[in-house]
Amino acid sequence: MSAVVTENQKWLGRVAVLLAFGYVTAVSLATQGAASLGPALGVPGLGASSAAGLTAAQGLALGMPLAILGLAWPTPRYRAIFQSWAVAASFLLLLSLSRLAPATQGQLAAVVQLAMTVVFIVGMWLLARGPGRVLPAAEPTGLFLALAIGMAFAIPWIAQGALGSPLDALLALALGLAFGAAVAQVLSRFWLPVLEVDSRGPARDTLTGGFVAGTALLIMAGGLGINGLQLALMLALPCLGFAAIGLAGLGRAPASAANRRSMALLLGVAAAAPLLFVDSDGMAVQVLDSILGEAYAAVGAATVIGWLAGLLMVGRSRQLAGFRPSAAWPALAGALAVGAVVVYATGGQTGFHGDRLFVILKEQADVSAAAEIADYDVRRQTVYQQLTGHAAANQTGLRRALDRLRLGYTPYYLVNGLEVRGGLPVRLWLATRPEVDRVLPSPRLRPANRPPAEARGQAARPEAPAWNLTSIGADRAWEELGVRGAGIVVGQSDSGAEWRHDELRDAYRGAGGQHDANWLDPWNGTAAPVDANGHGTHTLGSVLGNRTGVAPDATWFGCANLYRNLGNPALYLDCLQFMLAPYPPGGDPLADGDPLRSAHVLNNSWGCPQAVEGCDPASLQPAVDALRAAGLFVVASAGNEGPACSTLEDPLALYDSAFTVGAIDVAGNLAFFSSRGPVLGDGSGRTKPDIVAPGVDVLSAYPGNSYEASSGTSMAGPHVAGVVALMWSANPTLIGDIEATEEILTRAAWPFTGSVEATVFGLAPELEGRPEAAGELAVVGQPGIVCGRGLEATPNDYAGYGVLDAYAAVQLALAAGEP
Repeated sequence: MSAVVTENQKWLGRVAVLLAFGYVTAVSLATQGAASLGPALGVPGLGASSAAGLTAAQGLALGMPLAILGLAWPTPRYRAIFQSWAVAASFLLLLSLSRLAPATQGQLAAVVQLAMTVVFIVGMWLLARGPGRVLPAAEPTGLFLALAIGMAFAIPWIAQGALGSPLDALLALALGLAFGAAVAQVLSRFWLPVLEVDSRGPARDTLTGGFVAGTALLIMAGGLGINGLQLALMLALPCLGFAAIGLAGLGRAPASAANRRSMALLLGVAAAAPLLFVDSDGMAVQVLDSILGEAYAAVGAATVIGWLAGLLMVGRSRQLAGFRPSAAWPALAGALAVGAVVVYATGGQTGFHGDRLFVILKEQADVSAAAEIADYDVRRQTVYQQLTGHAAANQTGLRRALDRLRLGYTPYYLVNGLEVRGGLPVRLWLATRPEVDRVLPSPRLRPANRPPAEARGQAARPEAPAWNLTSIGADRAWEELGVRGAGIVVGQSDSGAEWRHDELRDAYRGAGGQHDANWLDPWNGTAAPVDANGHGTHTLGSVLGNRTGVAPDATWFGCANLYRNLGNPALYLDCLQFMLAPYPPGGDPLADGDPLRSAHVLNNSWGCPQAVEGCDPASLQPAVDALRAAGLFVVASAGNEGPACSTLEDPLALYDSAFTVGAIDVAGNLAFFSSRGPVLGDGSGRTKPDIVAPGVDVLSAYPGNSYEASSGTSMAGPHVAGVVALMWSANPTLIGDIEATEEILTRAAWPFTGSVEATVFGLAPELEGRPEAAGELAVVGQPGIVCGRGLEATPNDYAGYGVLDAYAAVQLALAAGEP
C-alpha cells in the first residue's frame, strides 16, 4: 500500500508543480506586462506608483500560495521546488520599492534595486549559516565555462544596444552580478541540497533543476529594471536555468551548491548585459521606436543561445559530472570576450551615452516691460540682450564650479539654467548650491543600432482644399480677402521637416540652399532640414503647405527637438531659443543670435510630460513668457491625454502665455483624445484650451513627397498658427501685439455646439447614447462629472472660446487696421 501511496504522491506533486508553474507564468507576465507596456501605451493610471503596486501584488500573489505549499507539502523534492519559488517571490516583493522611482530616474531605481538585492543576499547567507547547516566548499572549477556562456549570451545585447553613462554602466554591472548571486543563493539553499539525498541521475537532475531554476529566474527578473526592461529580462533569463544547474553539476554528481559561484557568475553576466545595453529610460515612451525592437531582437537571439547552452548541459550531463579544469575553458571564455569586443567596436554603438540634468536657477530674468516697446525690432533685441546678459552674469559661479569639477554643461538664457552632464551624485550636489532652484532630469535617448526608417504616407495628393481648410474658411480668406500669409515667418519646432517637399519647398527661408540660421538640429547636427518621423512635415504642411496649409504664402524655418519622438527641457529650449534668435552652425546662442531674424509665429505640436521627458509644470514658463514679451505668438497643441478632465497638464499647453488648441473632427465634435482642462498641474485651475480646430483625419504633407491623414491635437495647433500668419499678413500693425491677436481669434470663433462624449474609453456606460449627456465627461464609476467650466460657459474646459474661424479672424484683423 505504501508503494502505491508514494507513486500517487509523485504524480500529485508533478501535477501541483505544473499548475504552480502555469500560475506563476500567467501572473508574472500579466502583472509585469501591464507595468511595462501600460504607461508607454498611454493606459491611464499606470504610473510609477502603479508599477510598484503591480510588482508588489505579483510578489504577494505568488509568494503566499507558494509559501503555503512549501511548508505543507509532504514530499521533500516538491516541497523544495515550492520553497525555491516562494523565496524568489520574496525577492520580487523586496525590489518592488524601486518601482516608485520616476521613469526618468533609472539610476535611482538601480541604486535601490542594488541595495535591496544586497539585503536579500545577506539574509540568505545568514539563513544558510543556521544551526546544523554546513556550507559546502566553493569550487571555482566552472568559472571560465560560466563566463564563456555568459559572454555568448551578452553578445546580442552588445550588438543591439548602447551604454549609458559610466555610472549607469557601473550600477548595471553591479546589479547584474548581485542578481546572479541572489539567484544562486536561492537555488543553493533550497533546491540543490535535495539532490544530495534524492538524486535521479545527472540528466534528470539537470532537466528538472533547469525547470526549477528557470521559473525562479522568471519570478526574480520581474524585479529588475524599469519601464519595461523587466519584461525583456523575464523572457530572456529563464532559458539559462538549465545551464546554471548544469554548472552546479560540474565535477560532481549530483549537482551541488559547491558550484554556486559558477552559477552566480553565469547569471550575473547574463543579467548585466541587458541592464548595461538597453536604454530603459527611453523604453517608457518608445513602444514603436527602435529601442523596443532592438531589445526584443536581442531577447530572441540571446534566448536561442541560452537554450542551446542548456541543451548541451542536459545532453552531456554525465560527462560534465567528471569535469576537470583545463586550459581550454579560459581560452574559450577569452575568445568569446574578444568576440564581444569586436562586435561592440565594429557593429555596436561605442562610447557612453548617459542622461543629463537640467538645472533651473532661482533668479529668472523679468523682461515683461519689453512688451510696451513699440518698435518690433527694438523689442526683440531688448528681450534677447536682457536674457543673455542676465544668464551670463547669474550663472558665473555655477559655471566656475562645474569647470573645476570638469563636468560638461550647456548654458541657456530663455530659461536661466544649464544642462549638466551628470547623474545622481551630481544631482545631489547641485541641489545644495544656493543659486539653484531645482534640478530636473533631462533624458536623452541612447543612439539606435540603425537610423529610424523614413515614414511614408499613403494618401493621394489633394487637388482641392480638404475639409479642415474649408471648415474654418481658410479658402475664403484666400479667395475673397486676398490674404495668404505673405511676409510672415513661422517657426517650426518638431521632428524636423522635409524641406524639398512640394508643399514646403517654396516657403522655406533657406530654399536657395542657405540653411545657416534657418535650420538647427541639436540631436544629430544635420546641415539641412530632414524628417524621418513625418510628424514635423505633416504639422508644418498644415500651417503653410501649398495645397494643405492655412497660410500657403508664409515663410518658415525649423528646428528638430523631437528626433525619435522624445525631447527634454534642454532640447525644447534649444529650439525655442533658435526661434527667438537664430544663429549660424557652431555659433553660441548667447552671443551669436540674431533676434531680427526671429519667427513671428511659433507652432509647437508637442508637450513635455514630466513623467518621461523631465519637464515639471513650471519649467518652461519663463521661456514662453519671454517669447510673448518679445512679440512672438506661441501656439501650443493641447495634448492627446483625453477624454478625462484636467488632462491638459504639460508644458507648453498649460501656460496662460501660450495659445492652446484642442481638436475637433469633421462633424464638429470634440475628439475623444483632446486633452481637457481645468489646469491643475500648476495649481492654477486655469481654463484651457483656448480654442479648438480640425484635428481628426487631417490631410497634409509627409516624407518622400507623400501625403497622409493624421489625427491629434498636433494637427489642430498648426491651423491656429496659420490663421495668425494670415491675420498678421493682412494687417502688419498687429505683428507682435499678442493680446489684440488673441482677442480677435476668440471673438471670431464660433460657438462650439458639438458633442464631447467619449466614445473610446472612459465614458460611464450609462451615459452612452444619451444626447442629453453632451457636456458631461465621465470616468467609469463616476458618471456625470463636468470638466471645470462646462459647455454653458465661454470659455470652457472643453473647447475654450469655440471653433477657429479663419475667415472671420482675417476680416476682424483687416478692420483693426482701419482708422
